[in-house]
Amino acid sequence: MNLKTLATIGLVIGIFLEALEGTVVATAMPTIVKDLGSPQLYALPFSIYLLTQTISSPLWGRVSDLIQRKKLYLVGVVLYLIGSGLSGAAHNMPWLIAMRVVQGIGAGCVLTLTFTLIGDMYVLQERAKVQGYISAVWGIAGLLGPLAGGLIVDHVSWRWVFYLNLPFGIAAFVLCALFLKEAKAERRDFRLDIPGASLLIIGAGLLVWGLDQKVLWMILCGLISIGLALPFELRHPAPLLPIKSLQNVISRNSLLNNLLAGAAYFGAVAYIPLFVQRVAGAGATTAGIVLTPMVVGWTISSIVGGRILNRMSLETINSVGFFLLSAGFGGFVLFIHQGLYALAATGLIAGFGMGFGMLTTLLLVQDNSPKDELGAATAAALYARTIGGALGVSLISLVVVETSSVSTALLVTEFQKGLFMSFLLASAALVISVLKIRPSKTKPPASV
Repeated sequence: MNLKTLATIGLVIGIFLEALEGTVVATAMPTIVKDLGSPQLYALPFSIYLLTQTISSPLWGRVSDLIQRKKLYLVGVVLYLIGSGLSGAAHNMPWLIAMRVVQGIGAGCVLTLTFTLIGDMYVLQERAKVQGYISAVWGIAGLLGPLAGGLIVDHVSWRWVFYLNLPFGIAAFVLCALFLKEAKAERRDFRLDIPGASLLIIGAGLLVWGLDQKVLWMILCGLISIGLALPFELRHPAPLLPIKSLQNVISRNSLLNNLLAGAAYFGAVAYIPLFVQRVAGAGATTAGIVLTPMVVGWTISSIVGGRILNRMSLETINSVGFFLLSAGFGGFVLFIHQGLYALAATGLIAGFGMGFGMLTTLLLVQDNSPKDELGAATAAALYARTIGGALGVSLISLVVVETSSVSTALLVTEFQKGLFMSFLLASAALVISVLKIRPSKTKPPASV
């Protein structure tokens, strides 16, 4: 086994941790809140992790152009491990939230630089194979996550949801530190859009926090801050936002659909375990079983979508995906009283829709972006989906309040409203897909 292969294994382990994190913690959160208290902060460990991962990713990518990516990647792994270990040691919710900030910053580095380093290490044909391995690992981690989280919570302790990251993270660090060889690159004169980036980060933070805490002035200040960032971004030669891509209607609407679908899907995923454990009276393992069909559907449809591109257009598959996503969340709303198996079936449909939708929106963004902005456009697609997830969790937290004093009947009504919100978000993406993403004569989609 050569050095490049060993280094790649280390990078893949890092991605495995990223993929595992979301569903494992989602399954464990009801138990964590029961132990640490502060149920009104239920959404923040999700939203703050997603937010810090999202807003730090483009910054890590820009800094990696100035210094060695290997060193920067190892720093990110260390931050991720520190955040994981101290999250597991948390004795109150504010401490857990603070450590999730550290963990999210490290995660932003690991995610961004993994794909960047693979791009440096492999030529196009080899890179496509490695990306296939990563997709498989991501799907496997997503399948194992809910079950692993449930088993850990039911039979060990929720703290091991975080401690389990440590041995895998250390393995990734050692493999990359020893075997990752990075060619020396010339230093480039690079200017970071500090005013624009700062305003975007502050605005996104205020927006999510304001939504979670239901503070109107924070929401308004967040929107104003984001608006003030745009003039700086439009004038800067290297903005964080892919300005040229946003001028293309298909690319712009595809990015919007990524945000809407991310809000619908990840918002629901964060609260389904709470519904299963509080309303259905089942354990954390059962909550994992309900989430698993959603991940299975996403994984299978991502693979199938790539195979049927020679028979159907990207736009058609995109519309089918968002139709299935809307139908899945509509099923959640209609069959919420029909038992866990009915919810699992509708979750499978939603997962299929998410897989088709996310695959094709990414390809549509790449296919309608200029070559000199392909990397920024791809990052923007991931950014939109992740920030959508953070906003979705915060939006659903407006209608679902997890307190022991709330009656079961009222809690069911709150969950139904939250899932209906996911249905509306997915339906909006469907309308945009059908009306605003029209078939066009484009070159074949780039390999992802």
